[in-house]
Amino acid sequence: MSNEKKELSASMSRRDVLRAGMAGAAAISLTGLVPQGGARMEAQAAGVGPTTGAARRDQAFQAREDAAQFQRQLPVAAHPDNGDETLYPGRIGSYSKGLMHNYRGEVQPGAFDSLIQALSSGRQDDFDAIQLGSPVLSRQRKLVNPQSGLAFDLEGGDSHQFVIPPAPAFSSAHAAGEMVELYWMALARDVSFTEYATNRTTRAAAAELSRLPDFRGPKIGGAVTTDTLFSGYTAGDLVGPYISQFLWQPAEFGAEEITQKFRSLRPGVDYLTQYPDWLECQNGVMPEQPARFERERHFIQTGRDLAAYVHIDVLFQAYFNACLIMFGLGVPFNAGNPYNRSATQDGFGTFGAPHAITVLSEVATRALKAVWYQKWFVHRRLRPEEFGGRVHNHLTSAASYPLHASVLNSQAVREVFRVAGGYLLPQAYPEGSPLHPAYGAGHATVAGACVTILKAFFDESFIIREPVVPGPDGQKLRSYTGPGANRLTVGGELNKLAANVALGRNFAGIHWRSDYSESLQLGEAVAISILRDQRACYNEQFGGFTFTKLDGTTITV
Repeated sequence: MSNEKKELSASMSRRDVLRAGMAGAAAISLTGLVPQGGARMEAQAAGVGPTTGAARRDQAFQAREDAAQFQRQLPVAAHPDNGDETLYPGRIGSYSKGLMHNYRGEVQPGAFDSLIQALSSGRQDDFDAIQLGSPVLSRQRKLVNPQSGLAFDLEGGDSHQFVIPPAPAFSSAHAAGEMVELYWMALARDVSFTEYATNRTTRAAAAELSRLPDFRGPKIGGAVTTDTLFSGYTAGDLVGPYISQFLWQPAEFGAEEITQKFRSLRPGVDYLTQYPDWLECQNGVMPEQPARFERERHFIQTGRDLAAYVHIDVLFQAYFNACLIMFGLGVPFNAGNPYNRSATQDGFGTFGAPHAITVLSEVATRALKAVWYQKWFVHRRLRPEEFGGRVHNHLTSAASYPLHASVLNSQAVREVFRVAGGYLLPQAYPEGSPLHPAYGAGHATVAGACVTILKAFFDESFIIREPVVPGPDGQKLRSYTGPGANRLTVGGELNKLAANVALGRNFAGIHWRSDYSESLQLGEAVAISILRDQRACYNEQFGGFTFTKLDGTTITV
């Protein structure tokens, strides 16, 4: 990216402004809302020693009951959707990949009804009876874990208590703007982030997105620039290089060093641009063509690299590495850590390295349950590749759909046709998207949850003193001395890491911008609820972790 990373436009939407807000945030304390451990706190106040035996058992029960009562007293959450499923009897605006479709890629009514029957009843027999679409059973892909949205957890808020707003409607200018961005992201997959200011494709992308009436990406001076193109919204996203330091710096994994070079997808190779391949994929047929990879490993430099990283990653991998990197860099613990003030003790199982590292995997699975409820039981938003099929069939007169003119008339669509010979959204993966709905995004929800945990455990104001960037060939790291080099904070780079991972799925063509933006906050809410429940379980005198949320406000948990 070029050097003009200064400020976000005041014309951003309300949610965008919240994400970008950095100054003047009021401190929010949840101390009074947290169950405090009941009998243990009373015993400490009275100077009584630790409980044992039956008293300890009762104390453990009381802590669980207090947490459960706190969750039960919360208002029951409402879950509105965008109305597309009711508006369009043919389900053209809803997710249906993996089910049986007609030649236009529209889901067969009986197949969609079988999905709704299972989601409505929750019965195993109904899930087993969902009508999938592949004519060859051995090549049939399976729907990904819809019953996860019905699971309970014993820590943090129930998955059904977390809410994200309705997704942009199928025919809206908002959805059209997001789709135009995705066409440009596909076209720019192989452009190095350092060349955005001079590359013809990325300059054209920034110019067109600036003209769209309802595009919600970050802007400078009211316009999308090559500095803000395909970027995230949060504090830190526009400071320094596009890629977070936590995706480049080496990590010390015990006695082993993790060098973050990986084998990327081969440049110039896109998938599902031919209609028969696309239609087969909508029916859930596993492609016979495997992904094609580069021979040499290198550091992340392009959108295709990001897409490759988030294709087969362990969901909390990037944040586990970030945690290890922070230990290696000597990043101090959060000021709220009680062992910062102890002359005789260090943290370990509580408030120490094992606590910080293991809670990342713990929060990840709970975040997945929350977002899987949103995906399958509330929104069922179609994937961008499905939307691309609607655009293709509309523009080739194979069907007529209520699509907004800003996508139908876009330069991005014309460029895709010039390159690929059709209007389908080029995919980075042979199989396209996974077989679960788009909204919210699993990677983005886990990202929001995990960076929240890391900001709670570490000093987010710590400056990364020796930032790095890859050399031109991507083989070696060198010092970064460009704009913002002395302003790369742990908090900002964690926010950027979350955006990199989430938007990497957009570069692949499988998620929307609003999937990223809303899901980050969903994951953050899940993490905060877990931190709140855990607070009641410590023996240490603990005033809470204070950190900056994704919207720029300060919270104490």
